Amino acid sequence: MPRSDSSPTFVFVGVIIAIIAAQAVALWAMGRVSLCECGYVKLWHGNVQSSENSQHIADWYTPSHIIHGFIFYWLTWLIRPQWPLLARLAVAVGVEAAWEIAENTNMVIDRYREATISLDYYGDSIVNSVSDTLAAIVGFLLAWRLPVALTIAIALFFEVLTGVLIRDNLTLNVIMLLWPMEWIRDWQAGG
Repeated sequence: MPRSDSSPTFVFVGVIIAIIAAQAVALWAMGRVSLCECGYVKLWHGNVQSSENSQHIADWYTPSHIIHGFIFYWLTWLIRPQWPLLARLAVAVGVEAAWEIAENTNMVIDRYREATISLDYYGDSIVNSVSDTLAAIVGFLLAWRLPVALTIAIALFFEVLTGVLIRDNLTLNVIMLLWPMEWIRDWQAGG
């Protein structure tokens, strides 16, 4: 019986769905709340200095996850350009899901609280974490379809926008997590 050309598509889509489901189950097993303890889910929560930050579907950190998708598209294209797009996307989703799980360990949460201005950060809700992974998928697919210059322009726009509006972005987040600088922390605190 001839094999259908679409069967690898279903396999890769199934793998991607399984990775996201495993991410949610792992977060649940770690004791993460399913949704905001406020009792409802909002599409957008814009107050960074709030106990509801990282608890809803989208927030000011969503652009960082879209940029993750841009970066994962570029890295998988660089390392395995011969792989089908959906295979590379599955790898990207696996990396993003692994980061979301690691980000919600007590060790990383404590690091955020000690090294950044995120003193009230207690981890993401499962809804927010899965939404972050979906945002990375959106970023990956945008990077696949958009011209490189436009993808870079969008990433820079997101970095500048969030840097100006909330004094945080992907670049600052990485710096403060790995090599905290007091002057950045002071600036982020509004000093």
